[in-house]
Amino acid sequence: MSGCLECYGNILNVDTTGASEATAGPEGLSYAGVAASQKIAEKDLNNMAKYRAKILKVGNIKCVDPAVIAGIISRESHAGTVLQDGWGDYGNAFGLMQVDKRYHRIVGLWDSEEHLAQGTEILCSMIQEIQKKFPSWTKEQQLKGGISAYNAGPNNVQSYNRVDIGTTHNDYANDVVARAQFFKRNGY
Repeated sequence: MSGCLECYGNILNVDTTGASEATAGPEGLSYAGVAASQKIAEKDLNNMAKYRAKILKVGNIKCVDPAVIAGIISRESHAGTVLQDGWGDYGNAFGLMQVDKRYHRIVGLWDSEEHLAQGTEILCSMIQEIQKKFPSWTKEQQLKGGISAYNAGPNNVQSYNRVDIGTTHNDYANDVVARAQFFKRNGY
């Protein structure tokens, strides 16, 4: 099973600088970096537990490490706690993984397995776009690039050193990777 989950690389081997001050500050943290991302993920851990079985199932089906899905859910919706009737981003994004209605036809209930499968499929397509765009990158670099593209699109990813420039707070992939590493060490 674990071999399958590394279709897109091992999340524990992805380098990360973690959350920026712009992401950490609104969370009430006076520090940034990997420690900030981990603290935010820790705050989401109890709420995430109610979706754990669905996350694990979708991760296994789509060959995506469930920890990466949990990391995106933490960043996008704090495990659903900041959504209003499943909606966020001023009514443009839906569900735990915040699928944007301007770019995708929304499927499933906001916290459903169907929604998680859709969000994860979008992530997979972004990773695959990055694999085509940067074939010489390692699997782990392509995974990080795909996470960045999940937020800002594959055209935004121009180089590995600047993978997050143009993402929300210019830290999206680095923050999600650090959160995912936390979730990986905590049962995902």
